[in-house]
Parts: sequence; C-alpha cells; structure tokens
Amino acid sequence: MEKIGVVSVTYNSEKVIDAFLKDTLKQIYSNFILYVVDNASKDSTLEILSKYDDNRIKLIKNKSNIGVAAANNLGVKNAFNDNCSQILLLNNDIEFSDNLLRDLLLEQSNNKCSLVAPKIMFYNDKDIIWYAGGWFNKDKGYIPSHRGINEKDNGQYDKSLQIEYASTCCLLIKKEVFDDIGFMDEKYFVYFDDTDFLYRVFKNGKHQLWFCPQVLLYHKVGSLSKSFVRDKKSKLVRGDFFLKQNTRNHIYFLRKIGTNYAYLYCLYLLLKNNLRFLFSPMIKKNVSTFFIINKSYFQGWFL
Repeated sequence: MEKIGVVSVTYNSEKVIDAFLKDTLKQIYSNFILYVVDNASKDSTLEILSKYDDNRIKLIKNKSNIGVAAANNLGVKNAFNDNCSQILLLNNDIEFSDNLLRDLLLEQSNNKCSLVAPKIMFYNDKDIIWYAGGWFNKDKGYIPSHRGINEKDNGQYDKSLQIEYASTCCLLIKKEVFDDIGFMDEKYFVYFDDTDFLYRVFKNGKHQLWFCPQVLLYHKVGSLSKSFVRDKKSKLVRGDFFLKQNTRNHIYFLRKIGTNYAYLYCLYLLLKNNLRFLFSPMIKKNVSTFFIINKSYFQGWFL
C-alpha cells in the first residue's frame, strides 16, 4: 500500500476547514499524510486545526502569504521527504465521500495513467457540473476550458477519457511527474499556476492525465476567492486583486509558451483588456482599476 501525500493550502479558511478535515480523515484508504500549508491565516483557521489530534496531519505554518504555487511546492517537497510516492493536491473548499482517495488510485491503476481528476459538481447545486474534463483553448490564449460547466448532470460525461487539463482543486499525481516536469512555477502567486503546470505535462507527452467521472466531489466555488467583490452600489464586479493576478499571469504564461501566436495574443490582450474596461459591466470604471489592468499587463512581460 503506497503512501500518499495529500497537500492542501489554507489562507483564512475558517469557513471550510473543519468539514474538509473531517472528510479527509475518514478516508477508507488510510496510508496518507495530510500536509496543511497555511499561508499566515488571520482568522481562526489555525485554532480549528489545533483541535485535531491526529498524527496523519502535518501543519506547515508560513510566516507570510507566499502564494498558492509556492505553498503547494512546500507541501509536495515535504511529502517526498517523507517517502510519499504520490501527491493528491486538494482544495479545502470541497466536500467528498470516504472513498475519494481509494477510487482515484483505482482509476489511476485501471487507466494506466500518471494523473487522475474526478468529476466536480457545484456544492450549492449538486446536480450542476463545474468540471467534467478540460482542454487548452488556443483561440482564448490557451486558457483551459471546463467541459460541461453549468450543465445539469444527466450522465452525458460519464465516460473516462484522456484529457489535457484538470483543476488542482483535486488532482492525483505520481512522483515521476514532478521528477520529469518540475514543481509549480512560483512566479504565479495565484491563478495560472495549475494551467502552467498541466500545460508542461501536456507538452512533455510522457504522462497521461485522465478524467474519471466515477469519482465525485463538490466544490464550494467562490467561498475563498477574491475574484468578485461588491462595489459601492453593491454590484458584483471583478476584484482588483483578481484583475492584477489574472492579467499579469496570463501574459507570463503566454511568454513561456513562446510561439509567434502566443506573442501575438499578448498584443491582442492589451486591446481586449482595455475594451473590457470601457464596456464590460463586470469591471469597475475608475482610474485605479485602469492602472491596475495596464500595469499588470506590462509586469507580465518582465516576470
């Protein structure tokens, strides 16, 4: 029975961490260590964690918020130091059954692949799909698509198949993948860190990634994210933090791809982002947001 390193990054996760810990610790497959990497939470996350007396939990406390990619890498490296042969990257804003880990390993063995992703449903609407496989969309600057998102689940995607992209919301990965691909690029503080990692896996071509819908979990989408905020009129708009990270990281990602098409798409994004600022109701119309969008764009060129 191989040892699995389950890695989960926390930052102000008090609303979700208790349910996550309960689901993780009741797993039928018991040979795992849970590495909780806390990015200097300011709420009661650490207090809740301290109530769990279980030697399968290893808490890594960062003195500052080092970002998702760096925190994941820290957990993964600790797992390898403890002789874990596989990594399960797992968000803590999810809920799942006690057979999640067992079934992911079974599907990995059945499909003879290196990476496995489950079907992911919206937590607040459990019949609606959030993720049922993914591919890189060149026409959108290689941004990956989520097949089936917002569709009612009628079994239309209940066939296992090889895919290109999966969210690191829940992703089982053999150690050999990291040996061949490397770790996550820590220049991505948040957003595009998983896109970059899975694109490198895809381009390497040595390791297969499979979507296995027999495994299911529920994602509390937006419960920890800063992608949307309320403006002064209580209207839902894109937050400045999201605009900064998403704009900068998309440019950096395209630069790393390095094709002529990728560079042309970078130039197109300068026009597109400013048109969205002018006309999209989801973007705040103020000088600060305008400068954030354009400053972040040029930061992406020089990361």
